[in-house]
Amino acid sequence: MSAKPTTLLLADDHAVVRRGFSMILAAQWDMQVLAEVSNGREAVEKAEELQPDVVVMDVTMPELNGIEATRRLLKVSPRTRVLALSMHKDSVYVREILRAGAKGYLLKDSSEADFLKAVRAVAMGKGYLSPEVADAVLDDYRKHVTNPIDLLSTREREVLQMIAESKTNKDIANALNLSVYTVEAHRGRIMEKLNMHSVGELVRFALRNGLID
Repeated sequence: MSAKPTTLLLADDHAVVRRGFSMILAAQWDMQVLAEVSNGREAVEKAEELQPDVVVMDVTMPELNGIEATRRLLKVSPRTRVLALSMHKDSVYVREILRAGAKGYLLKDSSEADFLKAVRAVAMGKGYLSPEVADAVLDDYRKHVTNPIDLLSTREREVLQMIAESKTNKDIANALNLSVYTVEAHRGRIMEKLNMHSVGELVRFALRNGLID
């Protein structure tokens, strides 16, 4: 193994979970935790600033979920590798975050040994899937489903998540530094592209596609 430690960034909205993973990693001679963050937006900012080797990324976080954060993070820190971390075995979460660019997907109830194995595999550029989700991924791959979410731009997916989190147009405008008029235009385009006519339909779509928990 290289003498230079693998540098890591931890992104999880549960402080206790973050602390636990941080302690496991800190005990390894070949790993160094650079920072911990609690949401996707912070993960992108910190990755751009610190350029870590690996980001351990929770899939479902408020404001900006791990899927969208992974997509953005890899644009600002292309040599960083992402290991997704989730409680969910559903193929939709696995598919979407792997398509966003993550190298691995680990369930949160995995053993400490599996966690370290996954981190080391991803750090070396290899893929890693929890055995429990591998079958779901294969089934999903065989279906070759074309997903309507691909019709949405990055900004539209972000607005959709916030709509599904029951935020008002004004809340979204403030959070994204946009005008209310622009948010309304995004909302209209999202509904048009997805052929949906109510917030309820958007919420169900966001749930199905792993944008909200």
